[in-house]
Amino acid sequence: MFNEKPIIAKWVADMYDQNETETEDVDFLLSVIGHEPKNILEIACGSGRILVPLSKAGHTVSGLEADEYMLAKIPAKAEGLENIQWRKADAVYDDWGKSFDVVVLAANILYNIVSDMDYTKSQELFIRKAAAALVPGGHVYIDYNPAGRGVNQSPPSENNPDSKGLIWEGTDADGNFGRMVLIGDSYDASTRMDSFSRRFEMTLKNGETVAQEFPCQKHFAPLSQLHEWLQKAGFVIEQEYGGGYKKNPVNDDSKRVIIYARKKCNKI
Repeated sequence: MFNEKPIIAKWVADMYDQNETETEDVDFLLSVIGHEPKNILEIACGSGRILVPLSKAGHTVSGLEADEYMLAKIPAKAEGLENIQWRKADAVYDDWGKSFDVVVLAANILYNIVSDMDYTKSQELFIRKAAAALVPGGHVYIDYNPAGRGVNQSPPSENNPDSKGLIWEGTDADGNFGRMVLIGDSYDASTRMDSFSRRFEMTLKNGETVAQEFPCQKHFAPLSQLHEWLQKAGFVIEQEYGGGYKKNPVNDDSKRVIIYARKKCNKI
């Protein structure tokens, strides 16, 4: 994900599966796209937390993911399923494919893009690439936090990274203990850019210590900008909800927005 050392990347994949176990967003996604079988592409499918349930629900699914350690966890979860495939790909630079009925941009991926491209440009690019991957009349499903500052936690303190910045802590399948913290957080309200460092600290089973730190910059695209990108890419919004997975009305302060938009035309 961040060009971590392999020992750290593997720990991250294990921690993801240990900690990211919610199903409410998956159930909501299934309720929006409906029961009729569809050809679905999920971008940044990770270890299959969303991809596999979509397959089990009867949809034909494909997943793109840049992290090989995440992808390595899918086969065991997908055993016996014939309507699922996945491949390693950089969603910013690699081709997404074509002729999908639905493109899924879930799990706040528009905030979590990892790329050397200008962040705002990469967000808009995801919308354009979703349009290009869809059949006419196909849909993009977006699950995103546009509200700014503080997706899951308050800004951590530089001198006390444990205060609010601890994301994961635990032991992986190989017996290596680690922790991931966010430090040095700074938010520019005028540009809606969030800057911080993501630090990994590990104590391996053999007693060796390993650490890596990565500077990160993220952009909270406001809802109005997301609407503009969708319109430019040839989408019309059919469903839009705010405040989580309860189908509440959406507004500019909604901390979680679900958008289901239909592609209107053949050429983007």
